[in-house]
Formats: sequence, structure tokens, C-alpha cells
Amino acid sequence: MQHDPARCIPILPSPDIAATRAFYRDSLGFTVIGPEADNHLIVRRGSMELHFWLTDDPALPPVSSCYIRGGEVPALYREFAARGVQRLSDFAVRPWNMKEFYIHDPHGNLLRFGCNPEEVRIG
Repeated sequence: MQHDPARCIPILPSPDIAATRAFYRDSLGFTVIGPEADNHLIVRRGSMELHFWLTDDPALPPVSSCYIRGGEVPALYREFAARGVQRLSDFAVRPWNMKEFYIHDPHGNLLRFGCNPEEVRIG
């Protein structure tokens, strides 16, 4: 029997699916896995999967977010910094003792990336 653990997959709002597709594919290195539709988008990179739905309310993305956690986070930060990703925060230990960085996508959705500080070998 194949082990298929339960996963959480965020479904984030997007006022422009084409722009969202381009940002996640071209800036963050995600693969578009479907559907090729104007009102929904699914992207994946490794075990990270994000879904987007089309909204006509531009106030929704700036109050939406997801948290991505794990040992791959330091390498992602190095890659995103090297790519020159816009709106990339510093990678720092926060008051709640998680080493984190943040990216806001072009519409304002917040991606928070974090790991335990003990997992990090870079500054």
C-alpha cells in the first residue's frame, strides 16, 4: 500500500492569473501543472504546491498568505536572492525563534518561508 500523507495546499486569490503564472514560473521556478484556465492556476515546485483562484477584489491578496516550512528553506533563500526576486525580505531569526524570509507576489499574497535556526548553516 502506498503511503499518501494528508497535505495542506493553500488556495490564494489572484486578480490576474496570467501575471501570477508568470511570476511563480519565471521568478520562483515553479512548474505550472494545470489547469490552463483563466480562472484557476496550480503550480508546483518539489513538494510545494500552490493553487490560485481568480478574484475581482484586489483587496484580497494583500490579506492572504501561506507558510512554507522545512530544511530546504535556506537553499530557496539563496536561490531567490541570486535570481533577484523582488520584495524578498532578509533571512533572519524572528522573535518566535524561527529563521524566516518573506516574499510578496505581484498582487500582495505573502509567502512566509521558515525553518528552525538549528537547521541553517548560512548567515
